[in-house]
Amino acid sequence: MGLSTVGFTTVLIVLLALLVFSVLASITFGNADLSVKEVYSVVAYELFHIRKFSDFAEGAVHDVVWIIRFPRVILALCVGMGLAVCGVVMQAVVKNPLADPYVLGISSGASLGATIGVLFGFGALFGANSVGVMAFLGAMGTSFLVLFIANIGGRSNAGKLILAGMAVSSVCSAIGNFAIYIVNNKNATSEIMFWTMGSLAGAKWQRVGVLLPVVFIGTLIFWSQFRNLNLMLLGDEASITLGTDLHRARNLYMILSSLMVGFAVYAAGTIGFVGLIVPHAVRMIFGTDHRRLVPLCALVGAIFLIWADVGCRVILKNSEMPIGILVSIIGAPCFIYLMVRRSYGFGGGRG
Repeated sequence: MGLSTVGFTTVLIVLLALLVFSVLASITFGNADLSVKEVYSVVAYELFHIRKFSDFAEGAVHDVVWIIRFPRVILALCVGMGLAVCGVVMQAVVKNPLADPYVLGISSGASLGATIGVLFGFGALFGANSVGVMAFLGAMGTSFLVLFIANIGGRSNAGKLILAGMAVSSVCSAIGNFAIYIVNNKNATSEIMFWTMGSLAGAKWQRVGVLLPVVFIGTLIFWSQFRNLNLMLLGDEASITLGTDLHRARNLYMILSSLMVGFAVYAAGTIGFVGLIVPHAVRMIFGTDHRRLVPLCALVGAIFLIWADVGCRVILKNSEMPIGILVSIIGAPCFIYLMVRRSYGFGGGRG
């Protein structure tokens, strides 16, 4: 189904309003029993420095809202936006509706990096962020390896990228499992398992300050490349016929996507399904044009992960569910539903 310019603008404004509402509403949820007035008093003071709320400039309420909850919500926004946008791009790059940021080995590479960091202490020079940084390096290294393999024996194409990603993913998983087996450290294994389930609990303003510009700039870049992304759905032969060679663009998009996913993994661990479900749902409703698909997926992905994180905080009393578990519980049935819909097809056409 197509979308007129006026319709697209209306949907964009509604989603932006819903995103702002989601951010403001989600910070009122948590295990700490705070009133809505206390929460927004802290936010009003920190954002606008209103003297009326100076009593909330410090103290336990201030710390819960401004140091714990608010950066966590913004981190959920960044991670959700980044994963959804990268999912759209990956599906176009490999011309496969089942692709997401993790199909091409990025998830396994990140997990391998985290495993090495925890088990062998590599990356200790990065201090408290060592596991996240090693995961980021693993994701980036895996992406470059996939590109290198896909270009062996000729220029890469969608099929070669998928096969290279599957092969590298299998190797990374095997190496990681082997490392866990030979070290046999139960504490380290538990830490690795918790990290690979994904969590936003470690959110800090410093981490948000790094991730936010990366995701925002990356999203704008991909939005500007909507013509090439649309051409990728037609295939290499059709694009060459139209006078555009997508080989270089495909490699650049892979690298930029890996950069965004690597930072998301560094900040929140491994969270699956966002880059798969959100593009599917948005494409079915609003059509296939990436000029509209990219910004809409960015907003929907951000909103989705914000509320998923709220669920993680409130489902279990005095505890927290890893967000990767909840997203998978939500995502798997939704994905099955999308797949069995007779009206579904890659690009929104009938299957």
